[in-house]
Amino acid sequence: MSPPRPESQLRTSGSLSRRLTLRLVLSAAFLTLVLFFVVLAFVRDISQRTQDSILLASATSIMDSLRVEAGQITLDIPYAALSMLGNVSNDRVFYNVRKDGEVLTGYEDLPAPSQAPSPGAPSYATEEYRGASLRRVTLARRLSLDGGPADIEITVAQTREGQTAELARLTRWALMMGGGFFLVSALIGIWAAQSSVQPLHALTGVVSRRGPKDLRPVRHAVPSEMAPLVQSLNRFIERLRVSLARSEDFIAEAAHRVRTPLATVRAQAEITLRRVEKAENRASLREMIRAIDESSRAAGQLLDHAMVTFRTDSLERKPVDLDGLARDLVERLRPVADLKDIDLQYSCAGVSPLRGDAILIQNAVRNILDNAIKYAPSETGVLIDVRQGPLDVIISVTDEAGGFPAEEDTAVLTQRFVRGSNAAGTIGSGLGLTIAREVAEAHGGKLVIEPSSTGAGACVSLSFPLR
Repeated sequence: MSPPRPESQLRTSGSLSRRLTLRLVLSAAFLTLVLFFVVLAFVRDISQRTQDSILLASATSIMDSLRVEAGQITLDIPYAALSMLGNVSNDRVFYNVRKDGEVLTGYEDLPAPSQAPSPGAPSYATEEYRGASLRRVTLARRLSLDGGPADIEITVAQTREGQTAELARLTRWALMMGGGFFLVSALIGIWAAQSSVQPLHALTGVVSRRGPKDLRPVRHAVPSEMAPLVQSLNRFIERLRVSLARSEDFIAEAAHRVRTPLATVRAQAEITLRRVEKAENRASLREMIRAIDESSRAAGQLLDHAMVTFRTDSLERKPVDLDGLARDLVERLRPVADLKDIDLQYSCAGVSPLRGDAILIQNAVRNILDNAIKYAPSETGVLIDVRQGPLDVIISVTDEAGGFPAEEDTAVLTQRFVRGSNAAGTIGSGLGLTIAREVAEAHGGKLVIEPSSTGAGACVSLSFPLR
């Protein structure tokens, strides 16, 4: 089985939360700009309307003071007509009164409107006058003078420095208001983005906290937009559950279906060997029996390796008595050792139970012990020692099979289908140590191969953490 793909190699299209946050912040910035320009335009319009209203009131007050007496036009400019402009700001005020285009009073160089206004309809304009920007209003009125009509125009103007300063102040206020609006909107956008992806984080937590054997459907409440994702996940979990169950059943059935016929064929071959007298036939039968033994062992260890791989993905964590487990294996394999006159010795100083998968641990120890018996010469001993360290429990199997050459890399022996240089002529598949290593690593432990203390053989140790 290939190792799981690391998360760093997963293809991603960026952060959903960051993308949503960016869009909301950009939207807030756009709305802030729109608000700023709308407020600025409104403030400018109100300021202009205010100045125009005061100018019109001043011009109207002057117009109302016009009198015709004894065929002459008299004008007494009210004090309030011009003082109301001075009360609003410190801008300069200009005026003039014209009759039929001739200035009667006021500033003679004050610009007149390019087109005469209609009576009752004020005319507004912004012009340059004496180096300053000027806002003026002109009112027109027709009087009867000496039996004939006379057109009177009154113009009142005011510089715009005060209005400009006020607009600058209001612009700064609009900027501050826009900045505050953007800040509040951005914070709300970030909060909304985080809240929007929170259900996804919650679903991730619900799935990631599950144990390796928990294949129940996801029942966590999610938003309707995520319902198709959860439904697809549940369908995948159901397919995975069915697939794992079928794999487990297949491994168990295959082990039975493969090992039993091979054992039967081997038994029949041994019976036939006893009946055959020709040397060449007996040699052929012995080769056939050897081939059957190799096939049986290879098939058995391949199925054991498949079982170990499957159970490692869904590792059980139950208390395991390593002392009792190892003692039981020694008693089961003692008859096999007796056939080769190998003395199995067992020692245990008492160990604490460890948490793990008893079937996997038993399989690992059996493979190491089986290797020791298989490679050890007759009339030698194999020592099985179980002891407890500060943080782990260690089981060591020491044989007298001669060990390994100094130049041989013992770490390579734990790889699949790799056998040592001393394995020539001995039936094996090269999977025993691989199985033991994978079981140890699945439990957070390790497998160590080293020469025995006497130098007469090898010592293979399995360590399992107590935590």
